[in-house]
Amino acid sequence: MAQSVAPPAVSSTGTTGSPGTAVTPLPLRAVLPWAVFVGTLMLVLLYFVGAEQGATSVFSGAQVHEWVHDGRHLLGFPCH
Repeated sequence: MAQSVAPPAVSSTGTTGSPGTAVTPLPLRAVLPWAVFVGTLMLVLLYFVGAEQGATSVFSGAQVHEWVHDGRHLLGFPCH
């Protein structure tokens, strides 16, 4: 037996889904804390990969430098 498959319904907003559903945007108040957190985390990671050595070192020794050594080369930071 052959069965026909109906195409998905398209709402007035142009999205597919069940009839009568609408996509509600996320409020900025809900997204902003996460954006600030992720941005801060990225800046900290960028610091440790790019500048954690020498005069600006937070930790003494070369352990952090050795942990992120390959990442430094991958991102194009001069290393040695």
